[in-house]
This record gives sequence, C-alpha cells and structure tokens, in this order.
Amino acid sequence: MRDAYVIGAGQTDFGAMPEESYRSLFETAYENAVDSVPDGFDGEAVDEAVVGNLGVGGRQLGLPGPAVTEHVGLHGVPCSRVENACAASGYAVRQAVQAVRSGMADVVVAGGVEVMSDMSSDVTKYWLGVSGETEWERLTGTTFAGVYAQMASAYLDRYDDATADHLSMAAVKNHANGAKNPHAHLGFECSMDQAVGAPIVADPLNLYHCCPTSDGASVALVASEDVVGEYTDDPVRIAGVGAASDRVGLFQRDDYTAVEASARAGEAAYEMAGVGPDELDFAEVHDCFAIAELLAYEDLGFCGRGEAPYLLEEGETDLDGDLPVNASGGLKSKGHPIGATGAGQVAEAFKQLTGQAGERQVEGAARGLTHNVGGSGGAAVVHVFEREREVAR
Repeated sequence: MRDAYVIGAGQTDFGAMPEESYRSLFETAYENAVDSVPDGFDGEAVDEAVVGNLGVGGRQLGLPGPAVTEHVGLHGVPCSRVENACAASGYAVRQAVQAVRSGMADVVVAGGVEVMSDMSSDVTKYWLGVSGETEWERLTGTTFAGVYAQMASAYLDRYDDATADHLSMAAVKNHANGAKNPHAHLGFECSMDQAVGAPIVADPLNLYHCCPTSDGASVALVASEDVVGEYTDDPVRIAGVGAASDRVGLFQRDDYTAVEASARAGEAAYEMAGVGPDELDFAEVHDCFAIAELLAYEDLGFCGRGEAPYLLEEGETDLDGDLPVNASGGLKSKGHPIGATGAGQVAEAFKQLTGQAGERQVEGAARGLTHNVGGSGGAAVVHVFEREREVAR
C-alpha cells in the first residue's frame, strides 16, 4: 500500500463564536489548511472529502459533509460524514488515509466542525449525552462528567499514590501550554491553588478538571506518495494508524481505570509505524477530563499502570519534558468542539513537525502521536506522524 502524508493542516480558533456558522467555520479551517501547504494547493486536485460531525443542536443532521465542502468550492467531490462522537474527525483522518493507501484517491480533505455555544446548558448537556450509553446511563441522569468522575474515583481508589492533586497538575500544565496557543478557547494560565480549589462538578472532578464546550473547525489535507512531491519537499508522513471500539457504556466494562480501545488503537498504530512510545517526541491526547489524560499515559504505554502521577510530578510531560503532552493546551485549554477535535490534534502535530508551533514549539520534534477518544471509550483512534527528513538522519 502507498504511504500517506499530511501536506497541510489548519483550524479556526476554538471558543464561543455565536456569530459563526458551521459553514463559515469550516471555510476558515479549510483556507488555513490550504495556506499551510508549502508549494501551494488547488482544490481541483481533491479526489474525496471526509467530515467529522456530531450534529450538536440537531443542525444539518443530514448531509453536513457536502453542505460544508460545497460551500468551500469542492463541487462534485464525493464527501461522507463520520460520526464517532468526540472521535469523529480523528476517524475522518483515518478514512482519508485508507482512501490514499488503497489507491482510490491521491488527495483527500479530512476535517470536522461543531457549533456548541449557541444553546442553553441543558440542551448542550443533552447533545453531549447522546454519545454515551442511552438507556442505562443517560436516561438515568448520568452526565459525561459523572461517568469520568466514576473513572477518576476508581483510579484514585486503586492507586494509593494517586490523588486529586494530580488531576489538577494536568490542568495546570495544559493551561500553561494553552496560554501560548492563539487558537485556545481557555488560553490563560492557572495556578495550582486555583485548580485545586475550583467548585466541584462531579466528585472528585472540579471545574478545572473539565474541558469547555467549544465551537470550531479543523482540516487536514492528506496526499499519496505519488503526488506529495508536488506540494512539499519536506513531508510529514502518517507512519501509523490504529483504531478500536469498545462497549459504549462504562458500566458494561470490566475495568474503569483503563480505556481498552485506546490501548488497542495505540498498539496497532505503533506496529504499523514500527516504533514504540519511547520513540515519540510529543503527543496530543484526549483530555476531555483530567483523568482521561492520566489514563492515556498508561493506555498508550508512556508509563506502567498506576504510574501516570509520577510523570506529572517529575515534569516528564511538560513542554520542556522528555515527552511533552498536549503542547496545544489539549481539550482542557485549547477547547473541545466535538467534531473538530481529532483533526485539530492533527493540525497541531503538523505545526509541531514543521516548526510552526511558535512559543509552544517542541524542540527537535520529528515524531509525534495523536489520540482521539469517542465518548468514555466506546471508540478510539491513534495516529503516528513523522517528519521523514528528520527521522532519516
């Protein structure tokens, strides 16, 4: 199969933007992606498009993909919509890679979009809830914060050295990074005292342990090895892709202290790329709640089970640590427009690997990982990216 490459990627700001529509947001992300292609890009080269979207608020539930791709001038290009909850556009990127590797397409637009801030909190809570198990979780009143609070409680109970302070440490780290990201929804630093003392949302999770609900869009341009030279002489290769599903309901799983879909997706991505977690220079992981970041450290092999708190204590995942995690600010600070999150992680990886991440640039970044989760672990997708010129040295 042919290799696939990211030749450009971009996103909008993430945040509350009531003046924007899903069409205008996608247009901005697409234009930013096109502008990032080193040697220029013509939309006439696009063979296919894939758009991730949950459909928060019920807007354009039918044909949202063609609605946005036609708006940006991709007339006649076949487009499909992927819905895998919060992992929607991560799976859209995976689908683009499959199209390129199979030979069915040479250039694919993969992205996502979501508008979430123009509704009441009750309506937003409902639309977030549809990504969980409906009958026994949502209809009995359990929220996503409640589900992840159960995971956090189980983790803190199982591992004696883990405390709620470690959740706050993850939040402080990500806010420090997000303050360096002009696209971030909550682009400000917070102190440990603020992160520890915030109001409880679902014990043990407090306000600083939870990501915001955001508007936004993101786009990645994926090209085959046959045409990548037309767009850049310093390509970012998609070296590995892995995906997995699991039971949608948390109560249906055997273990609340791991996300098995993440572990399986990570193993598949590492195997395809021919690398291990110790060969990564950075990672963007799905930290919808602070506990999710700690679990990702362990699920993806950054450390052993129960050892995530030590990575935080030692600064291993700080921007200047051995393995910076969520240099973008993560979902916690950068924001979480559901359908756009996964491709937004890819946009950050592209910036890091092409040296365009500004103040949050990871020094010497040559290989990185993105990790995107749907719901509380019903789906997960992992990509490994590498800058060919650098890893060949």
